[in-house]
Amino acid sequence: MTMAVGVETHQAFQSDVPARLDRLPWSRWHWLVVAALGITWIIDGLEVTLVASFSGVLQEPGSLHFSGSEIGLLNTAYLTGAVLGALVFGYLTDRLGRKKLFTTTLGLYLVSAFLTALSWDFLSFAVFRFLTGAAIGGEYSAINSAIDELIPSRVRGWADLAINGTFWVGAAAGSLASIVLLDPRLFQPDHGWRLGFGIGASLGLVIIFLRHHVPESPRWLLTHGKPEEAKRVVTEIERQLQDFPDAEPLPEPDGTITIRPRGPVGFGELAGVMLRTYPSRTVLGLALIISQAFLFNGLFFTFPLVLRHFYGVPADRTGLYLLPFALSNFLGPVLLGRFFDTVGRRPMIGGTYTISAGLLALTGSLFLANWLTPTTQTLLWALVFFFASPAASSAYLTVSEIFPVELRGLVIALFFATGTLIGGTLAPWFFGHLIDSGSRRALFTGDLLAAALLLGTVLVVWLYGVKAERSSLEAIAAPLSAARDEGEDSR
Repeated sequence: MTMAVGVETHQAFQSDVPARLDRLPWSRWHWLVVAALGITWIIDGLEVTLVASFSGVLQEPGSLHFSGSEIGLLNTAYLTGAVLGALVFGYLTDRLGRKKLFTTTLGLYLVSAFLTALSWDFLSFAVFRFLTGAAIGGEYSAINSAIDELIPSRVRGWADLAINGTFWVGAAAGSLASIVLLDPRLFQPDHGWRLGFGIGASLGLVIIFLRHHVPESPRWLLTHGKPEEAKRVVTEIERQLQDFPDAEPLPEPDGTITIRPRGPVGFGELAGVMLRTYPSRTVLGLALIISQAFLFNGLFFTFPLVLRHFYGVPADRTGLYLLPFALSNFLGPVLLGRFFDTVGRRPMIGGTYTISAGLLALTGSLFLANWLTPTTQTLLWALVFFFASPAASSAYLTVSEIFPVELRGLVIALFFATGTLIGGTLAPWFFGHLIDSGSRRALFTGDLLAAALLLGTVLVVWLYGVKAERSSLEAIAAPLSAARDEGEDSR
C-alpha cells in the first residue's frame, strides 16, 4: 500500500481515525499485517536456537575453531547489539515513523544474517552477530508499535500475544533444522551452520516484499500533524475490506480526538512522563519485563545443559526435546490470548504468572527428588511454559499500550533493553553456574527464586495493573499532543 506524503499542519484538528481503525472487522488485511510484521519473532527464535545448536560445531577444528570463551563473547555481541539497536531504532521510530524503521531493521537483519554465513574468523562473526542483534532489537520497537496501532482494540491482546508467541515457531524450526544441518553424513562441519544462517537471510528477503503493503501507522501520522495522510491510509484500508465479497457495511466510528501538533519529545519529557505522569505504570512494566526475562532466559538457554548434565542426553539429540517445549510455548498465547481481551488484562496476567510460579516450584521439587526422566522433565517444563509464555508476551503487550503514542517506540526499547540486560546476561550465567555445581538442590533453589520473582510481579499487577482490554490506545494513554480532557487514566 503506497500513500502520497501528506502536508504537515501545525494547527489543531479533530479526527475520527483511531475510532475508524478500532471498529474495523478482522479481515484478510489484518492477517497480512500479522504475517508481514510478526515474522520478527519467528526470525528471532530461529536465530537464538541456531546459534545455541551451532555452538559445538563452531568449536571444531574443521570449522572456525572458536574457544568456549569466544562462543560466550558471541552471545554478548548479539545481546549488546540488541540493546543498542532497540534504543537507537526505538528513538528513530518515534521520530521518523513505524514503516521506515520496520523496513530498515528487516533490511539490516537480511544483510547481517547473510554476512554471518560468510564469516571467516572470530572478529567478523562477532561484528555480524552484533549487527544482527541490532536489527532484531530495533524490530521489537518498530513492530510492537505498528501492531498495536493498526490492530482493532477488541482483539489487540490476542493478536499481540499470538504474534509474540511465534518466537517458538522459529525456535522449533531452528531445532529441526539443526538436526539436519549438523548431520555429518549430509554436511561438512563448516558448511551446515553457514547454510543455517543463509536460510534466515532468505526468509527475511521474502518478508520484505510483504512489508511493502503495510502502511504507516495512521496514529503516528496524526500526532505528527498529517491528518489528511492518516485519513487516506484508513480510507484505503476500508476500501480493501469492502471489496471482499462477504463484506458487511462498516459501523459508524465512535468519537473523535482533538490533536494539537507539537515538536518531538525530548529525553527530559520522556523521563517526566515515565516517572511523574505514569510512575506506577513504569513500575508495572519493569516488574513484568524483568521477571519474565529472568525466567525465560534462565531456563530456556540452560535447557540443553540440564538434559545433558543430569539426564545424559547427547548434545545432538536435545533438539528433539525442544520441540514439545516450543509447541507448548506457542500454543499458550494462541489459546489463552483471547481471554486477555474478554476476561481482562489484570486477572489474566496475574493468573498466568501465578500458575507458572506454582508449576515451576512443583517441577523443581520433583526434579530435586529425582523422580523425573528426560521426557517427563520436558513435558513438565512444557506445561509450565504453556502459562508462562502468554505471561511473558503480556509483558510486551502491556508496555506497548500504556504509554502515549509519541514515545511508544522508545518506551518499548527501554523496557526491552532492561529485560535483555538483566534476563539475557544475569539469568543464563546464574542458572549455568547452578548446573555446573552438579547439585540438584542448587538448581531447585534457582527455580524457587524465579517462582518468587513471578509471584512478586503478581502483587505489582494487582496494585498497578491497567484495565486496557477492548479500550482504544488513546483512552489508555492520551497522546501528548491531544487535548487535555482526552485522557481517562493517569496512573
